[in-house]
Amino acid sequence: MTADPKNLAKNEYAHGQDAFERGNYRIAVGHFEKAAALAKGATPLGGEIQMWLVSAYNAVGRQADATTLCEKLVRHPDTEIRRQAKNLLYILKAPQLKRPGNWMTQIPDLGAIADDPQAAGYTYRVPPKAAPRKRPEPEPLDPSQINTRDNGFLWVALVGVALVLGGLWWLA
Repeated sequence: MTADPKNLAKNEYAHGQDAFERGNYRIAVGHFEKAAALAKGATPLGGEIQMWLVSAYNAVGRQADATTLCEKLVRHPDTEIRRQAKNLLYILKAPQLKRPGNWMTQIPDLGAIADDPQAAGYTYRVPPKAAPRKRPEPEPLDPSQINTRDNGFLWVALVGVALVLGGLWWLA
């Protein structure tokens, strides 16, 4: 019994989306290419797979492939795919802006660092943990010094609420 190409395409598509969302763009390109080969390109599923493939191509630096595929998708039978492809093609063909060097932070290539941190000239020392500070306990309060006398605020608040409610009732 052979598997249905549509189900195989959906499976590869799901694997490609998962890889893409995890940042594994090269793996995602492989899955999306397999899915696109299995799915019919003129179907909504085929168009959706190819849209993801355009994004994956762009993520791995294959802008020419991304632009070519996106130009093809502009003529797709599905109107939603056509609309998305036009928007994406507009972005892909936009000129790259020059950014001053001081706007960006250079991230060093950590793949070049050997497993031995001493050999790479980089060491990291974990600072010793400081002993936790004990918080001073507050002084106990003398219950005889607590003011328990009614200050009348409750009665002022009740009169205010009664006036507001009476005014609303009178206006209604």
